[in-house]
Amino acid sequence: MKISVILPAYNEEKLIDTALKAVGLALGAFSAAGWQTEVIVCDNASTDATAVIARRAGARVVHEPINQISRARNRGAAAANGDWLIFVDADSFPTRVLFERVREMIESGNVIGGGALVTLAGGGGIPWLMAQFWNVLSYTARWMAGSFIFCETSVFQDLGGFDQTLFASEEIDFSRRLKRRAHLDGRRIRIIGRPRLHTSGRKVHLYSYGEYARLLWHTVRTRGGCLRRRESCAIWYDGRR
Repeated sequence: MKISVILPAYNEEKLIDTALKAVGLALGAFSAAGWQTEVIVCDNASTDATAVIARRAGARVVHEPINQISRARNRGAAAANGDWLIFVDADSFPTRVLFERVREMIESGNVIGGGALVTLAGGGGIPWLMAQFWNVLSYTARWMAGSFIFCETSVFQDLGGFDQTLFASEEIDFSRRLKRRAHLDGRRIRIIGRPRLHTSGRKVHLYSYGEYARLLWHTVRTRGGCLRRRESCAIWYDGRR
């Protein structure tokens, strides 16, 4: 069995080294069982030292010139040769215990993929409430947070990966398609409740509540159509770090 961990990264020189160190330690959950592992960083048109730092940390670096999260994840997956894929955002820090839970689910044979609930680093007050709202939605609807997704490689390929017409919420679209496939295969999607994935809470500090409210309003008003336009998804693409 081989596991491929894929980190899409756009101008992540501040956090990529810490994220890769966390991934390296977490991978002990698989190597202890005799499984093979690989770490791939998809440099998504970064203009900083992301790729240099990733190579120095021992990751294999591939490049996606079009700055779009779905393309970056798909490019990383195309370069992978593992039996299972784990997507981890470059500002997220999985633990060995979390990867042990993933290994147990893979070994069970009845899980097709899944994700984990999240904890925002340094998040309190409204950011904490936002994270809890997402966690409830994720757990009940079995929607995988983009910061942590695992899936059997053959299934990912059959589904065509992430929708490259979407500039945001591609993980929700993928979750819906994976749920339908799981039902057909008689398998399950699992959202890990404990331990949670620790991820950066920087976006709730870099963007105002007004900016989030406008995005939500446009998403509702256009029935998600705005998520297919880069200019409507500045929170993910304007480069604030």
